[in-house]
Amino acid sequence: MNGDSEYYVMFGPDICGPATKKVHVIFNYKGKNLLIKKEIRCKDDEFTHLYTLILNPDNTYEVLIDNERAEGGSLEEDWDFLPAKKINDPAAKKPEDWDDRKKIDDPEDSKPEGYDKPEHIPDPDAEKPEDWDDEVDGEWEPPMIDNPDFKGEWKPRQIDNPAYKGEWVHPQIDNPDYSADDNLYLYKDIGAVGFDLWQVKAGTIFDNILVTDDAKHAKEFGKGHLDETVAAEKKMKDAQDEKEKKEREAEEAKKKAEEDTKEGEEEEEEEADEETADAEADEDAEEDSDSPAAKEEL
Repeated sequence: MNGDSEYYVMFGPDICGPATKKVHVIFNYKGKNLLIKKEIRCKDDEFTHLYTLILNPDNTYEVLIDNERAEGGSLEEDWDFLPAKKINDPAAKKPEDWDDRKKIDDPEDSKPEGYDKPEHIPDPDAEKPEDWDDEVDGEWEPPMIDNPDFKGEWKPRQIDNPAYKGEWVHPQIDNPDYSADDNLYLYKDIGAVGFDLWQVKAGTIFDNILVTDDAKHAKEFGKGHLDETVAAEKKMKDAQDEKEKKEREAEEAKKKAEEDTKEGEEEEEEEADEETADAEADEDAEEDSDSPAAKEEL
């Protein structure tokens, strides 16, 4: 088997970036791969999850995630296995006098005065340049500006259409190409099962495929394996989270100790600088007191 191999059913989660997180349910019917018309969101956390597809003899289906119903319904309605049961009658046409306008212009409404003003007018303050040559530059026209008197496009008010007949519905007839199939659910000669995987990030594990005609057994079997697996995963994750928490706390404590040490060293340097400055000031004061000018003043 390979990625181009034909298959009866493709089922399982598809996670691709932040946008695609869905469960594929694809059936091959008469040589065509049919995608489900509904969106089924898959799980995207760190734990193992169980995906179950149940096909029933009444042509209904269920999709379970962790043994909980995520979607279900009719195979015929949710996939395009068969042509539509009903089609538009090709002989039917909308009558020419059918009025499907809910609203019409009020024939008694009239445009108020002032709505005949143009949106733009020539700039009255514009002047023809002195160096404008009509023969060379063409006839001069003043630039256009917004018209302060322009009130916008006038539209008559709307009223209910007294001739409104409602939306015309195209008559339907039985589709001559439709033929019921009571065995949409049935696959008799499944010869192999496998995983079709495409990953860009390592770490995802797929295992434990079960194909059976006993939905109850599938649920019980899946629950036993799922509960055991998830319990172990949660225990492992809790231990990993605790380890990472201690490492993070130790790193933060180390960082704080380094900051405290640096702060203490800076304070000691500042104190040393202040003592040096005081000593130098005392020396300067002594030198001033021993100078001849200071003695004469005394």
